[in-house]
Amino acid sequence: MSAALDPIPRDRMAQGRAALAAGDPVQAANLFHEAAQADPVDWESRYWLSSALTAAGEPALAAQTLDDARNLHGTAAIRAAGADMARLRGDKAYCREIGMKFYAAKLMAAASVCLGRGLDFDNLEPENFIAYGLALQHQGRMKEATDVFTAVSEVFSDAEAHEFLLYALFHAEDRLQRVLAEGRRWGQLYADTAAFPSPDFAVERRADRRLRVGYLGPSFTRNQVAQFIGPVLEAHDPQAVEVFLYCVDPAFEAALPGHCTARAIGALDDEAAAAMIRADRIDILVDIWGHNAGGRLPVFARRPAPIQVAWINFVQTTGLACIDYVLHAQSMDAPGTAEAFCEEIWNLGEIMVPYRPPANRPDLVPTPALARGHVVYGSFNNPAKLSDATVEAWAKILRARPRDRLVLKYSYFVDPVLQRATRARFAGWGADPDQLEFRGHTSGLDYLREFQDIDLALDPSPCPGGTTTCDALANGVPVLTLKGDDFYSRIGLPAVLPCGLPELVAESWDDYVARALDLTADHAALDALRARTRQGFDASAYRDEAGFARRLEAAYRAMFARWLA
Repeated sequence: MSAALDPIPRDRMAQGRAALAAGDPVQAANLFHEAAQADPVDWESRYWLSSALTAAGEPALAAQTLDDARNLHGTAAIRAAGADMARLRGDKAYCREIGMKFYAAKLMAAASVCLGRGLDFDNLEPENFIAYGLALQHQGRMKEATDVFTAVSEVFSDAEAHEFLLYALFHAEDRLQRVLAEGRRWGQLYADTAAFPSPDFAVERRADRRLRVGYLGPSFTRNQVAQFIGPVLEAHDPQAVEVFLYCVDPAFEAALPGHCTARAIGALDDEAAAAMIRADRIDILVDIWGHNAGGRLPVFARRPAPIQVAWINFVQTTGLACIDYVLHAQSMDAPGTAEAFCEEIWNLGEIMVPYRPPANRPDLVPTPALARGHVVYGSFNNPAKLSDATVEAWAKILRARPRDRLVLKYSYFVDPVLQRATRARFAGWGADPDQLEFRGHTSGLDYLREFQDIDLALDPSPCPGGTTTCDALANGVPVLTLKGDDFYSRIGLPAVLPCGLPELVAESWDDYVARALDLTADHAALDALRARTRQGFDASAYRDEAGFARRLEAAYRAMFARWLA
């Protein structure tokens, strides 16, 4: 009888699950280990072994076992897809080809197995290493992704390739210091102001005149910043500011406000783009993209404008001495924030940017727990944000309420391996794996209607949600967020506080778990909170687009007056 059909491992698995449920993780781990030893390619026993090791207080062993389970499971998926397993053992080009097919299908566990085997250290190509790192990152395997991107930054002299490390580092425990140091290193390599002559600005030096403000990003209407930047551009007062937009190609944009002058810089190198901005006599140049793919931060090193600002899509430090200010909300401030930036932080008040919900936003519906009789929590965030601390807290919530459920929705959650690994992580903290539901990508009205299924959204930490948080609040779903220890982990505060919902801010993880259970204990009260959430959002500063534009213009004028002085 083969090991796969042997009843003894199956008995060990049942006994192990019973021991884990009974609160004996050590006995459970021993039983799961025996089952795993009986079948060297069985991933299911290893998933459960990882859960038991987590419960037993052995995080390092649990992580290694989870990696083993994922790799076995991912390899089985590759085999089931009909790949030539013999070629995968030695044909690196074939490994990359198959890996990119899995990547395109968002099956990241299989993709990472193939792409890892496809790395050719005799013929180094940054694209192959970046794809491998991203396949790990999209599974939430951030330490491994960080290691890959660190190697990329050290081996390849490539500004865009290096920037992948800056995102990954923000999931590290010592992230503030590391991002600042790495941002500065990136700046020295690819945006060193000392390499360019001192600027001579042809701007009119009068504080009371109309300012010329330029915004720079790959697009203003076709990415995740559109719902934030669009209302500002429309609400700008043409008598106060003359607005210029620098993007890849305005011909590819949706309708832009008529009072804005749009320029194409996609075909221009950094020097030519800076020359164009300088010729437009821009007073204040605002980057809306940061260290993300498609950004143009080296343009700023040439100092085409006297005042340069970072905003919206990258609230961390850029690490660049040529950026003067970064725009934040007041409630994001935390001890040590200033020391984590080379820019000066300019607080804009209770919000750092408005948000316009889609015109087809569905009407508010009652909280679904009233009809279902149990609560459905939700997180529509990238798996990379599901830190170990987040999983522990969310699992404790589910463990306290066995009937409740948690919906995890993101495009990468279509991967069965990511689903099973996530269930294993939650099981390690006592949640029933069946309490999790996974959903993939949707868009438009289908996406908005997904919020009608959620009673309470849970914000991860220390990397909270951004656009998804605003989406939830605008659709009446309360979002429970943690007041973290640094500015980035407090991004949820300027989301919920302007809506008049201070009860949605937890002071600690213990408080977070207690608040989640308290907020959802009374379904009628939860329904009332849902109504307050939608009303509070609609009456908040997020919807006062003109008011925000006036405050932003006042900030620009104060920056300009300071520069003149």
